Amino acid sequence: MVRTVCQRVEFAPREDCLSRLNSSLRLRRSLHPSVRVDRRIQRRPRLRDECFYPDRNHRLLFQTHTGFRLLTNRLSTTFAGPNPALVCFITAGDGDTAANLDALVAGGADVIELGMPFTDPMADGPAIQNANIRSLARGTTTADVFAQATAFRTRHPDVPLVLMGYANPMIRRGADWFADQCANAGVDGVICVDLAPEEDPDLGPALRTRGIALIRLSTPTTSDARLPAVLDGSGGFLYYVSVAGITGLQSATIVDIEANVSRIKRHTDLPVAVGFGVKEPEQAAQIARVADGVVVGSALVQIVEQHGTDAPQHLQELTARLAKAVHSARKAGA
Repeated sequence: MVRTVCQRVEFAPREDCLSRLNSSLRLRRSLHPSVRVDRRIQRRPRLRDECFYPDRNHRLLFQTHTGFRLLTNRLSTTFAGPNPALVCFITAGDGDTAANLDALVAGGADVIELGMPFTDPMADGPAIQNANIRSLARGTTTADVFAQATAFRTRHPDVPLVLMGYANPMIRRGADWFADQCANAGVDGVICVDLAPEEDPDLGPALRTRGIALIRLSTPTTSDARLPAVLDGSGGFLYYVSVAGITGLQSATIVDIEANVSRIKRHTDLPVAVGFGVKEPEQAAQIARVADGVVVGSALVQIVEQHGTDAPQHLQELTARLAKAVHSARKAGA
């Protein structure tokens, strides 16, 4: 059977959908790897209600006898909203993960990034490196991360959940195993920091087949010539790493961020979320005026380090200030 992770159905203009379809899909055999058509449908072409096509925005078109419907998942629903999205990161297994996640949601986080602890987090600065060390010292395993993700999905059925980590824990047991675990846990997207598109024959296809977005990263050094490779197969949103460095230590100027976000948007209709070095609400508001989302990680992880079991209250307070700044930024900048 055809499987999706769709949360709701919206109608899109038939002409618009047809135009997108014709520009990206000439024949059924060119279907995106994430789309599977039941063989019974191929034998019975009149049952068109079960045919799925991806459009150029990496969304699924659901074809019926009356036209096309646009199916959206939690991530696309969130980024389609009227305000920029606040994306909040903490490391799984560092502190009381469940309470910390609940505090982020209560504070107004739109998307949750749950970090998978790893021994060599090459893109992360001291704050998140230390969080990884604390989590691993407590014996956190990949199975524990999925258990936390599953519990989160039960408590928060409508909040997008993204796993962020490195290739080794994701592909050690095979890409299909990892993708199955993500699907079972209700994960919406995956960020694999150290897996280049050219080195990804398995993970991306396995995730997309199960309706899970592979969220790729772009940096200030990603050229226009390189962007198409980064964007190919990307979904959910594009994570723009605003500095040529590690997390938490330096911040880019808003002029540079705006220029690079504008450049990226000339290549894609995917939402662009900006992260690395975002700490204060005022800074987040500036970024939210030019981007579709703002990612905050190190500042939240530092709260967990500083306050331990009392972290949830402090996490909720900072998240609420960040959410207010991000959600009102576009209106303030209009």
